Amino acid sequence: MFTGLTQSIGSLHVHSRGVLIKGFKTLSPLSLGESVSVDGVCLTVAELTLDGFLAAVSEETLKRTTLGLKAKKGSSVNLEQALRFSDRLGGHIVSGHVDGLGKVVDVKSLQNSWQVDLCWGEPLFGRYICDKASITLNGISLTVASCSEAGDYFSLSIIPHTWDTTNMKDLRVGDLVNLEADLLAKYTERLLKHKSPIRNNPASQGLADISKEWLSANGW
Repeated sequence: MFTGLTQSIGSLHVHSRGVLIKGFKTLSPLSLGESVSVDGVCLTVAELTLDGFLAAVSEETLKRTTLGLKAKKGSSVNLEQALRFSDRLGGHIVSGHVDGLGKVVDVKSLQNSWQVDLCWGEPLFGRYICDKASITLNGISLTVASCSEAGDYFSLSIIPHTWDTTNMKDLRVGDLVNLEADLLAKYTERLLKHKSPIRNNPASQGLADISKEWLSANGW
């Protein structure tokens, strides 16, 4: 798990055994097997090198994220080490499991911030977007400033600190980005959609469907 607060920026490169991440300075010492968020993708440290680490990347990850494309270009990536239970949750709960790609529609420089307009590559993911919802873009915890009715188009307001300390400043119109919707929204949706097995399963006696009446009876 991660918080979506970028700790360093590195560069991503193709390697015969996966991808090589190097050039970063501000991370704590890494260990073999440790999880690191690389532009929002949870990767495992497979080998330590003099100036970075190697990570294996599955076909599913290459298909669903921008890592393959970025590795070919040696592009910059946001890095964050895994959350410890003693850490402050300054962003929101981020799994590092990218849902899909988004596309940058526009980037505007405002007086005190930057506005980045995006759209989901798969519009159905828009159901997880609402005004002031949390979303992860390339591993960065951000807040939705506004969105379309379907949520497939949305805008983000980027403060100067985030702009300066992440690869947000490299974004251009047409660029693809890794997006992860709010984990709580996805779990809530699944619980509300799959209610009947609880009622019909003898092993689940005492459990109830989540409904307005159930919530009221239990103090919500």
